[in-house]
Amino acid sequence: MQDYRQFRVGPDPFGRTWSVDFVWLQTGIAIRHADTVDVKFAVNDGEAREERVIALPHPLLKAATAKRNRPLNDAWCMKVAALHLIKMIQTGEDTEKSLVTLSAEDIEAAAAELEKKRNAA
Repeated sequence: MQDYRQFRVGPDPFGRTWSVDFVWLQTGIAIRHADTVDVKFAVNDGEAREERVIALPHPLLKAATAKRNRPLNDAWCMKVAALHLIKMIQTGEDTEKSLVTLSAEDIEAAAAELEKKRNAA
């Protein structure tokens, strides 16, 4: 997948395919007084439009990028969040939540997947 701003993902555990649109990326300090980068997506299964915010804790992002010797930038954060959202939809994990804060393991899994895709290209 090359376009992390607008994509389709599925099936979910109920067989639905979802359209996903990137809405915004901003620091959580501005909206929730949290040391995160928040990435908001709109998800739509054809019947319902919902919003999901993926919160990426800043210290965990810094650790993941330092480990890979890569810059921490908006594009990379958006991709990490999108990959986690894809996992959420496909597994049904945390889909009832409108705000999901990633763990170090979640960020590491997405970062490793991005690195693998970059090396394959």
